Amino acid sequence: MSITTPTPEPSPEDVARGLAEIERYVADRAPNLPVVEPAMPASAPGPVETENEDGETRRVRQLRAEVAEARLLLDLQEDDAPLLLDTPRVRRRRRAAHEAARLHELEQDPTMRAWQASRMRRILVVGAMASLALALGWSTAGVQEFAADGAPAWSPAWVFAWFVEPFVSLALLVVVGARAYLATRGRPLDDPKLMRIEWLFLLMSLGMNAWPYLPWSLADGEAFSIADLVMHLIGPVVAVTVVTALPIILAGFTSLDHGRRYGGTGAAYRANATGRYPSEYNAGPDVDALAARVRRLIEIGELPAEPGIHKIRKVLGCGTDTARDVAKVVRTGGAETGGAA
Repeated sequence: MSITTPTPEPSPEDVARGLAEIERYVADRAPNLPVVEPAMPASAPGPVETENEDGETRRVRQLRAEVAEARLLLDLQEDDAPLLLDTPRVRRRRRAAHEAARLHELEQDPTMRAWQASRMRRILVVGAMASLALALGWSTAGVQEFAADGAPAWSPAWVFAWFVEPFVSLALLVVVGARAYLATRGRPLDDPKLMRIEWLFLLMSLGMNAWPYLPWSLADGEAFSIADLVMHLIGPVVAVTVVTALPIILAGFTSLDHGRRYGGTGAAYRANATGRYPSEYNAGPDVDALAARVRRLIEIGELPAEPGIHKIRKVLGCGTDTARDVAKVVRTGGAETGGAA
């Protein structure tokens, strides 16, 4: 049986010596371990009011900033400068008004007015010639029926009957085209022989279209129909209308004065255009050439021996001032050096 000796209780000096040995051991084994600071106790939730050097808190500074901003806004609201600025809609409207004014000014320019007249004249001539060609083409079927005279289909007589109207139409188009072109150059072609030839072609086309549908040309038992007659007369009637109206329209374009404005300010406007358009708007018409043409018309009996200003203006398609100068040259038998302005 063994006897256990009780361990003596360490003294405070022994405990302090042991702790010092443990701290020395840890310091030697882990010299680079970070030092852990003791945790701070958690603070109560809510904003922390901090004071600056003057003793003002954050709420005071925030309210001071709001007051300063309000005063600046009051000062700026009294300035009407933003109200004077043009909005995008106002700028678009001003741009449109400015463009309209420039276009109106451009339309009063003699060069622009001459270009507009030339463009419109070209459109009218093209439309009239196209209408004339279609009208003559429409009458081709009626003329073919007249020329075939009941020949069997695709027989030589039936086939050659289709070429009768083109013969007449091409000759007519030559005459009308020449008159239209010369009228655009201020030289209307009014020779009586040429006009008689023109009407001869038109009457031939009209008669060949209408003859098979007249009452005395219908077969026994066939009723007369005004609708058939009118349908076959449309082409020749349109052709007659175009041939008659086109030279008159072109003569009206030739007599236009592009140097004048509306409202009776022509003289002033032409004077302003003198420097800008000297060669085109200040030369004036050739009065001597027009007077020679009037003398030829007097010789062939188209005008009386002493034609008036109105008749000269109508036959030449010119203005009243030009017709007055031409009448003076024709009466005196001399030459006009200046020409009408």
